Amino acid sequence: MNHFDKGLMWFRRDLRAQDNAALYHALKTCRQVWCVFVFDDDILDDLRQRGLVADRRVEFIRESLVELDERLRALAQEHGVAGAGLIVLQGAARQVLPALAQQLGVQAVFANHDDEPAALARDARVFGDLAHAGILMHSHKDHVVFERREVLTQAGHAFGVFTPYKNAWLKALTPFHLKAYPVARYAGALAARPQELARPAPALADLGFQSTNLAQLALPTGESGAQALFEDFVERIDRYDEARNFPAVKGPSYLSAHLRFGTLSIRQAASLAYQMHLQGITGASTWLSELVWRDFYHQILANHPHVVDKAFKSEYDAVRFEHGKHAREQFAAWCEGRTGYPLVDAAMAQINQTGYMHNRLRMVVASFLVKDLGIHWQWGERYFADHLIDFDLAANNGGWQWASSSGCDAQPWFRIFNPVTQSEKFDPQGKFIRRYLPQLAGLPDQAIHAPWTANEIELAAAGVTLGKDYPLPMVDHAVAREKTLQRYAVVKNPGKL
Repeated sequence: MNHFDKGLMWFRRDLRAQDNAALYHALKTCRQVWCVFVFDDDILDDLRQRGLVADRRVEFIRESLVELDERLRALAQEHGVAGAGLIVLQGAARQVLPALAQQLGVQAVFANHDDEPAALARDARVFGDLAHAGILMHSHKDHVVFERREVLTQAGHAFGVFTPYKNAWLKALTPFHLKAYPVARYAGALAARPQELARPAPALADLGFQSTNLAQLALPTGESGAQALFEDFVERIDRYDEARNFPAVKGPSYLSAHLRFGTLSIRQAASLAYQMHLQGITGASTWLSELVWRDFYHQILANHPHVVDKAFKSEYDAVRFEHGKHAREQFAAWCEGRTGYPLVDAAMAQINQTGYMHNRLRMVVASFLVKDLGIHWQWGERYFADHLIDFDLAANNGGWQWASSSGCDAQPWFRIFNPVTQSEKFDPQGKFIRRYLPQLAGLPDQAIHAPWTANEIELAAAGVTLGKDYPLPMVDHAVAREKTLQRYAVVKNPGKL
């Protein structure tokens, strides 16, 4: 039996019509349900003010909304309902959403959880305005398998170390947690949109943004794009544990953006990984661990929101990083791929050209910025936040704090990646480097990882003049390593704080 006459489903980071927790609950408990997405000017204005008017994420969302609208209309038509679809609005969501709810005369708004601090503040404002209008707001878990305080230590605290968290996560897992929500069964409750709201998603130009190269990238959008990539990954998941480490190999799942924007259900992903894990397929077990890491970082953000601005381990806030003009110049060189270390520069070219970076390379470039250049991890974290299509605050913050040793269960502060040996080990033939640094393509394999070691004949044959065609190393790794050990000694010896 329906609890409400009219309801409103608010899509945010869950852009799919299938297996969607909030949409399922809205359809099941309301006689009529409208669906809305708001291009939030509180977010878009910030992007525009920082000059990010060609943002692949905005385009990814926009294209995914077109498909979401089509899928909602198709679901409704299967139940004989015409005129349904997605309402797409632009404005400050904290104002637009309550106004729409009152305009439609709904008794309840449904949405899925978002534990980022800005989202929590927005939702609190919306919740208050809805309550003032006599409208209920129901929020559901959808973005992770386990959230917030669902998996705790025996003492009742949030975990700060991954391995015991993973063990507890696996112990707590039941078939219910991976079961898909049967949205289609209740889609007859989808309501026709009022004529004045039955408009297609606005064009990028109408939002104040420009087209990017997203269409040329191997990243299809929407639910169909997510399923195509998922099916492709399933065919090679058994090799994931090894292949994922080599940036020139098709090893990763390439599903991170779809998990970020919810065009792929985490339950679908985790269910397959878990079933194959039980069958002893090592690649699937490794990918399942990555999905658990994702849950882990989200519960860290939910329980320790201070990580957004400070180190998870407060003692690391005492580490003194470089600052001033020289640091800014070095940071710019890192951003632009001008460090003189080919693997680092190729990785930065990848993110700048595609909005994606291979996971191992994220660790390599982060270690280089923090522990070779001595620049604060927050600088790199912000750069990734601006440029990654799959940017997710919890995972991005967790990854950068891991690399800088300031986070939960992070690498030891004295562990410092050598960018040359990483290159030799994980891109031995220099295929990835040659793709993104074509000016080095003519160098022999043994020299491409460290061009400054090539002899004059090799450089001449490759048409490379160091300092002109490609920069000399901006730092000596061995020297930088010693400086980092001294820099982090304040953590090892608290008396120096």
